[in-house]
Amino acid sequence: MAAHMTVPTDAQLIKAQADLQRHSLTYLTSMALRCAIELGIPTAIHRLGGTASSPDLMAALSLPPPKEPFLGRVLRLLAKSDALACTDAGIYSLTPLSYILVDGVLIDGEARQIAFPLAVTSRSHMESGLGLADWFKNDRALPVPSPFEHVHAAAPFDESMTLLDHETDKLFYEALAAHDHMGIGTVVRECRGLFNGLESLTDCCGGDGTTARAIVKAFPHIKCNVLDLPQVIEKVPSDGVVNYVAGDLFHTVPPAQAVMLKQRVRVSSSLYTPCPIPKVLL
Repeated sequence: MAAHMTVPTDAQLIKAQADLQRHSLTYLTSMALRCAIELGIPTAIHRLGGTASSPDLMAALSLPPPKEPFLGRVLRLLAKSDALACTDAGIYSLTPLSYILVDGVLIDGEARQIAFPLAVTSRSHMESGLGLADWFKNDRALPVPSPFEHVHAAAPFDESMTLLDHETDKLFYEALAAHDHMGIGTVVRECRGLFNGLESLTDCCGGDGTTARAIVKAFPHIKCNVLDLPQVIEKVPSDGVVNYVAGDLFHTVPPAQAVMLKQRVRVSSSLYTPCPIPKVLL
């Protein structure tokens, strides 16, 4: 017997329609953030002394006068999503979110974090989302490709992505490096206990070694290996601070007391040889 479904009331239907529109248009928030980054709005507010009105920004960014009403809409959406702060008089200022998008502002020795929002709103990334329904319908045998791989026949942080779109591939790596630069300082300051008793560490998918170098700086006694794919390691000059190893973590991991894994580690079809590592830092 089919389950009985209660017919929504008029009030519920009105709310449902409003919710549907809200969910359908949520993507405009990320598009507004991308627009703000490409226009340089956070940097312009910073250079104007930390506060600016819509006319101030129009002048600072040299935008065509007919676009001012539309800029106002973008600014209000950014304020609604806490990317900017706004007074009742329409004066905008930076929030912590927009502060890390300002050109030239250094955080733990690294500059702004624009690469991540630009990467996840790139054409390649958005197209993979548009192909999600087709991905579910596809009956390809194991291993199941990610939606991104299904649409593009390529994967982020892989040689195939370089061949597909070199600029977007570069942006993905910049996003990862920016995350590492800012995130590791917080980890070292707030989670020092994680490193107690460690004398050696292997950073899997460690990229340019930013994380490992920060750990060595804070804990000079720890010997750090940085493991990443050959095409990544070959671009990084050896600095003598950490040991760079070209390889694949699904084959072997340089021996150490602990291994650090990052979110970009993805499932591989290759066979993985387990290594006796007693601690994993996530």
